[in-house]
Amino acid sequence: MTDADAMTVFDRRVVRMHRDRAAPLLAEHDFLLREVADRLAERLDVLRRTFPRVLDLGCHGGEMAAALKGRSGIETIIRADLSPAMAARAGAPALAADEERLPFAPGAFDMVVSNLSLHWVNDLPGSLIQIRQALRPDGLFLAALFGGDTLFELRRALMEAEQEVTGGVSPRISPMAGLRDAAGLLQRAGFALPVADMDTLTVSYATPWRLLQDLRGMGETNAGLNRLKAPTRSAVIARAAERYLELFQEQDGTVPATFQILFLAGWAPDPATQQQPARRGSATTRLAEALNPDTPPAPKAN
Repeated sequence: MTDADAMTVFDRRVVRMHRDRAAPLLAEHDFLLREVADRLAERLDVLRRTFPRVLDLGCHGGEMAAALKGRSGIETIIRADLSPAMAARAGAPALAADEERLPFAPGAFDMVVSNLSLHWVNDLPGSLIQIRQALRPDGLFLAALFGGDTLFELRRALMEAEQEVTGGVSPRISPMAGLRDAAGLLQRAGFALPVADMDTLTVSYATPWRLLQDLRGMGETNAGLNRLKAPTRSAVIARAAERYLELFQEQDGTVPATFQILFLAGWAPDPATQQQPARRGSATTRLAEALNPDTPPAPKAN
């Protein structure tokens, strides 16, 4: 097996197919995309810089572009998505583009943002390098992606149901990065002042079935190469819904679904204007300070 083969975790053709299928009715299921886009855009509010030309990478239905409107001197937002149907839905200027093979010239953008898309990339370090190269010196990269604890409730219910019904377990939820992994990837890709932090969003659903509908409606169903290729037995799905209720149902009858969101920020290197990194292991920087060096530092504990 080659190094390239070892990094192939997702079937990108299936990722595109899932997004194409979800695009027509995305507005009925895009609340999480909109919520995370707003939180990602708010990170620009601590800045005193402008970003005239922006790439919205993995744009879905244009939720990120809507959240960026009127912020940070943005004049042009180029929307790009692996799915041609999503790119068309997001509005012009837009194109279909693969995060693993970016078609942009070096230094083309002042900022690249990516909202809940990069967790489907096989070679994430390689994609981050391409993103850095597409930024002008001192350009900003901001991203949000699902973290490793996302949908732990669904993961457990499916695992226990399948074990009970079939006597075995197959991969049901795609692998996702942890916070420390994400921060390290930014550094490996050559970003200056890399920062990663995390939010946890808990969504209440009337039933587990409604959660599954939303995941399908966002194009977020499993596209792992090791996924079960045959249709899941109806008995497994039914038992998983029952087990979800048994394990996690709240007093009001709803069930929670946890989404762990990793937020990443990094700058394209520019030695002429940027601070140089401190020795490894000495970081005390808050996200606001890393995004805006003029932010007053946090008070030190006694």
